[in-house]
Order: sequence, then structure tokens, then C-alpha cells
Amino acid sequence: MNSNELFEKSKKIVPGGVHSPVRSFSSVGGTPVFFKSASGAKLISVEDKTYIDYCLSFGPLIFGHRHPEIQEVVEETINTAWSFGACEPYSLSLAEFITSNIPWVNKIRFVNSGTEAVMSALRVARAKTGRSKILKFDGCYHGHLDSLLVKAGSGLAGESSSDSLGIGTEMIQNTLVLPLDDEESLENLFQTFGEQIACVIIEPLPANFGLLVQRKSYLEKIYKLCRKYQTLLIFDEVISGFRVGFGGMAEFLNIQPDLVCYGKIIGGGFPVGAYAGSAELMDLVAPSGPVYQAGTLSANPIGMRAGLKTLQKLKIENPYPALERKTKDFTAKLTELINEYDSVEWEAVCFGSLFWLKEKTSKEIHSITEIPKNHKSQFAKIFHKLLNNGIYLAPSGYEVGFLSTAHTDNILADTLDLAKKSLRE
Repeated sequence: MNSNELFEKSKKIVPGGVHSPVRSFSSVGGTPVFFKSASGAKLISVEDKTYIDYCLSFGPLIFGHRHPEIQEVVEETINTAWSFGACEPYSLSLAEFITSNIPWVNKIRFVNSGTEAVMSALRVARAKTGRSKILKFDGCYHGHLDSLLVKAGSGLAGESSSDSLGIGTEMIQNTLVLPLDDEESLENLFQTFGEQIACVIIEPLPANFGLLVQRKSYLEKIYKLCRKYQTLLIFDEVISGFRVGFGGMAEFLNIQPDLVCYGKIIGGGFPVGAYAGSAELMDLVAPSGPVYQAGTLSANPIGMRAGLKTLQKLKIENPYPALERKTKDFTAKLTELINEYDSVEWEAVCFGSLFWLKEKTSKEIHSITEIPKNHKSQFAKIFHKLLNNGIYLAPSGYEVGFLSTAHTDNILADTLDLAKKSLRE
């Protein structure tokens, strides 16, 4: 069956035909491509067409699909253990490696997703402070947890409204929301609610609604206000952790969060999340303390060993500088090509091995309100032109792209050739 047939069949038994909205083509139009296999930097569709992949499962695959060294560990584990529901040494090895290499992480608890990690970190923050309110920012995504699937309301600064049906007002009444990059509103909010706020949660590199690189001084302001009001600071590094550098954005910014949430790369391509912090905070988690959190498949042996092998390779090989140079060079050339054939002037925002194609603006974009209004429709045109000739980007103008070590110079050159052909057509 081809992708069209599979999608029609899937829509009859799966909501929208997909198991996560970001996999649908609702933002760009058309029918999702169904893939049957992958290797390195390439995907193979059910029609046996090859695509060069810049979605990379939305970030986890920093060494590409099925890197031989990681695959060897996965196959060895599958032949040894799947799941115990009991103590095992594999999670201990990964925990030891992380706590030994990240100074602000004394203890860590593994879960199955970024959403689980965030949910648990919020619970710890509320338990530690005895406060109920949390502060998040428009343009940051922290999973589909009820209390965080909210947006700024239309009334007073800090008010929030549901970003999804099915979320009762009682679930969001303690969630405060602010726009990014607005220091005045931030200070005013803390003056009003500071002593009621348990924690501030932020993506230090917002990468779920475009790539909204924040000013270091703004993030430092958040840190200082948290210290002033004894509010905990949570960094959501599900995307940026181990992706922009081994120590993530916390290391890059030299800002130490109280709690950090990980996902994606930490599992080496398998469903693993984690929350971590000081021993004082993490010892509040059961069975050490009164904050309950559990998971049947948490610390699955396959994800633990794949994650450890991935992190060991990252620590030893340090591919970050080369990936950053490669990303900047590639996206500059791709943007130049697009601008040669498209009526809209484009530019690429890059940070490490992440990139975001957008319409050119007169200044850097730090907030979702600054994104051009027609960005979605303009991106859809570029997306389909590139897709037609075998270049796979995430099917949304608000999702970022990724490079991996599997994107060799030859593959990047092939991508540019295919892009030129696509745009010329």
C-alpha cells in the first residue's frame, strides 16, 4: 500500500490518522509520507523513495538513524533484556555518567517522556516551596500537561487561557503566562505574584514555535528574580539538552537551574525522559520523600543503554563545533538558493545544529508575536517543493530542523542540488 492508501486506512481507526499531531500534514496540506525504514541521514518511504531527513524524529538522532555503534548495543540488549519492572544496572550506569559530567545534577529520575519529566518537576517545585502558582512563557512548549497547555489570556498580564479543549479552568488557574523577551512585564508580574510562584519553567532555547533565541540578559533577569523571590527555576532542555552542547543551554549560558528536564537525545532514539537537580530537591521524590511519581516502563534497559552509548560518544567525540559550522554553512547556501527562485525573501536562524527557515525580518525574532503573519502558508510552498524531490523537513513552519553527524558533506551537497532542482521546477 502507498502512503495515500495507508493514510486513508489510518484515519478510520486513529484520530486524524496519526499518533502525534506534529506528524500530520495539517499545517502544510497534503498527505503524510509513510516511512518503512531509515539509515544514517536518510528515510525510505513505503513507495521505496529516498528522502534526506532534516526532521530526525524531532531531534533525538544526533548521530543519525541507527548509528552502527548504537545499533550494536541495542541488538545486544534486546537479546538480553526488554523490561524487568525491577532494579537493574543499566539505568545506574546512565545516571552515574550524567551526574559525573553535569555539575548541577546530583540526582536524576528517568521517566518515559518529556511531558512526564515536566509534570514531575513541577510537583517537586510545589512541594519544596509550598506554593501553587507556576509561570511559563508564550512560545515555549512543555508537553501536553493540562496546567502547561495554556496561552496568555486577553486580560491582565499573567492571565492564562486554555490552549486545548478538555482542560478545565481549575487546571490553569494557577498557571501564569507571559510573552518572551518582555522584562517589564516580567518584573511587574513578580512584584504582584512573586511570593506565590513555586517555579518558573522555560525552554532556555525555545524551539517549538520557531527557533526563538533569547537574549542572555533576559534569561539572567529571570534567574535573578527567581533567587530574589525564592522561586525555583526549571530549564526544559528536552530539545536543547545534549544537542547544543553536552551541558545544554545551562552550560552555554552559565546559568544553573534548580531542576532540569531532559528527553530526546538522552534515550538515543528510544522513549526516555528525565528530571534532575540537587540532592535536596530530588530526595523529595518517593520513595525517599513525599512527592509521588512512578512508571512501569521507566528506565527501560534498551533506552538506558542506547542513551548511555549516545552520551558517551558525544562526550568523547565532541561533534558540536563541527555540527554548528556545518549547519550555518548549509542553511546559508539553502537560503541563498530559495531566495534565488522564491518571491519571498527567506533567512535561516541557527543555533548549534538546530535551524529554522523563516521570512526575512528587519530584526531578530524573540517572541511569537514577531513571527510574520503569513509564515505558515509561505513555508508550506517551500516544504512541498523540497519534499517532491526527496528533502524531508518537519511538516510545519513552526518546527525546527536538525543536522546530525550522518549529514556528510556529500549528503549536504546532494541536498542543495535537489533543492535547486525543486525550486527551479
